[in-house]
Amino acid sequence: MGAWAHMHDCWFEVDRVPKLLEQVEHDDDQEAWKELGWRLVLEHDLVSPASFAALPCLVRLAPRSAEARALAGVILERAAGNHGCDDLLADCAGAIAEFREVLDRHLRSRPADFLVSLRALLAVEEEYHWAAVLGDFEDDFYPLACPHCGVEVRIAIGNYGRYSATQDWNLGDVERRDLRPAAAEELTGTGRWMFVMAVHAGQEVLADGIAHLFGRAECPLCASVFNVADEYTSANRPVMR
Repeated sequence: MGAWAHMHDCWFEVDRVPKLLEQVEHDDDQEAWKELGWRLVLEHDLVSPASFAALPCLVRLAPRSAEARALAGVILERAAGNHGCDDLLADCAGAIAEFREVLDRHLRSRPADFLVSLRALLAVEEEYHWAAVLGDFEDDFYPLACPHCGVEVRIAIGNYGRYSATQDWNLGDVERRDLRPAAAEELTGTGRWMFVMAVHAGQEVLADGIAHLFGRAECPLCASVFNVADEYTSANRPVMR
């Protein structure tokens, strides 16, 4: 416990997190997991020294615990932020490498928590912008600026349609243009990796959404065509230190 003496959590307390970790390791208490969540990730945005200090324990639990996989992934999604814990994060390199192997094996088993685990693996691979926003494509929106005319374009990928549009305060999405999904053979890099993982796991809706996300959109104002993922990455990928 001595190592935790200066590892405050998001509520600036130093004694609760180690006790909670010990509790979930022995009896998988859901209330303890809930408290750990808001002590280690405040409002799904801020992390603390205790967040990174807890990572090795969470990774040890990850092969048998969906809660551990999810919480470790959410912590790593914030690894590029201004948390002031770069030294602690560097000390977690071994645990993060182990987490990568755990997640890779788990995802190949077609698990019920496939999307949550995929987002965690994206965070491990430092694809932080995708880890933070990749959804189930039932109700997903990606705001972008057209790279040619600068107008704000709303990219929608969900049950209601897959389109680019501009927004009107009274009318909602207007001037809709159908997205142009990428064919499987056109995908490269992260997009291809995510698509292949989803296909192999039988995640058809997710794979289709990824094809649209890494496809092309037409600007409703100037009619120029651009790659959705490239523009989203350019605007949202954090600058790595």
